[in-house]
Order: sequence, then C-alpha cells, then structure tokens
Amino acid sequence: MTTQVTALFDEIWQQYIDVTPSAKNIHQLLGNGSDIINDHVAYRTFNSAKVNLAKLATHLLAIGYTECGQYDFAAKKLTAKHYEHSDSTMPKVFISELRVEEFSAEIQEIIGNLVSQLPDDVSERSDFLYSGQLWNISSTDYQTLLATSEYAAWLSAWGYRANHFTVSINHLENYDDITVVNSTLKEAGYLLNTNGGEIKGDSEVKLEQSSTLADKAKVTFTDKEMEIPSCFYEFAKRYPLANGELYTGFVAASADKIFDSTNVKS
Repeated sequence: MTTQVTALFDEIWQQYIDVTPSAKNIHQLLGNGSDIINDHVAYRTFNSAKVNLAKLATHLLAIGYTECGQYDFAAKKLTAKHYEHSDSTMPKVFISELRVEEFSAEIQEIIGNLVSQLPDDVSERSDFLYSGQLWNISSTDYQTLLATSEYAAWLSAWGYRANHFTVSINHLENYDDITVVNSTLKEAGYLLNTNGGEIKGDSEVKLEQSSTLADKAKVTFTDKEMEIPSCFYEFAKRYPLANGELYTGFVAASADKIFDSTNVKS
C-alpha cells in the first residue's frame, strides 16, 4: 500500500514543482541532498457534487488513509478535513472545499459554469489529484472571483493539484527550530507569508507553521495569458502530547493565515 502512496505523491510532487520551482531549491537547501519527510499536502476544491471534498478523499481512502479531523473557516466560507495514513512517514492530506452556496449569485454562476464543463465521473480519473485545470475560464471571470475570494480564484486558475507541500521540521537532520528554518530561507532570498506573523501557532497548540509566498507562473485563460501566484512551500514543527506522541492535527486559526500564501494582494 505504501508503494501506491509513494507513487501517487511522486506524481503530485512533479506537477507541483513544475509551477513551484522554488520548492525544489528549498528542498535541496533544507535537506542538503537527503530526502525530506512531507508533513502534509493540501488541496482545494468546490463543494459541488462532482468535485467535492469527499470525491477527492476517495482516492486517499482507497490507499489506506483515514479521516482524522474536521475544520471550519467561517470568514473564507470553507469546510476542511484532514486524512492520515497508517504509515506516519506518508504525508497527511488536508482537503478544503468552498461552500459555494454562501456566495453571491454572480459568483455561484461562474463556479457553476466551471464545474458544468466537467464530466459527471471526472473525479474517478486515476490522475484526478494531479489533473490540473480541467475547465476553461476567462481572465474576466478570474478577476471577478479574485475580488471576492482569493481561494476561489486560485482554484479556478489552477484546478486539481497540490496547493502546497509541507516540510516536516521534526524530521530534518540539520534543523529542529522553525525560527532557524525561517532565517535560512530569508537569507537565501525567499519571501515568507507574514499574515498573522511569520510563525503561526506555538508549542501551546502543539503546532508551529510558516510558509513561503507562492511562486508565480503563467496561466492560459480563454482570452489571454497571465502570470499569477501558483503554489507555495510550508514548514511545520509538531510538539508532543502528554502521551509523548506528536500532535497530528491542524490548528484552524493558523491554517486560516496559511491560506493567504497564494494571495495576489499579499
């Protein structure tokens, strides 16, 4: 089963670094040539029946993942769940979905038009988790979404791919402090997401997180090509619970700020 998981995430990683070249360089910088353990990988979707969170999760449940937590992001109108594999060296997966019905009729129509372009069984594609943008969208519709929801705009442009991978600081050979990791990144010229502070969370909530600002890459819209934020790289340090085992969940207040790493306006 872990062979299947590794094969899947190899595909997801290749698609991710195609538009996030900084991640490959940071991987080398922090890993010093060694393999890096990924703490988690994150996905975005709409809560539309064809492509909702549960449809993405099906691919994970089939290879040994189980659902382990649910989260609500009221301001961003998101519901999220995270999944863990029985092999703790396999990345956790954090999937969020946009509650489309909570938006204006105009936004609902744009998103409805995107999803309507997809076949009913689109989520059954074996490559669904790395299939990319499967619909056509104009730059005008992208900008309309962007004015209301950075999340929706990103998803409309990039589709089904890892929004970010996450380095597990706990498993790095040469680092065990998120402040040192951040300093190393800044010295190498990388910009960090400072919304909510460079470090989100602390030892009290058992999880510290930081992230780069997303790279930029070109997207072909129906009317023109534009360079927009693509994906980013996150860094996570987990702390032990009373039983000595590392906390494996997520902290909604921190994750809320991590979402902002792809913001056009940041």
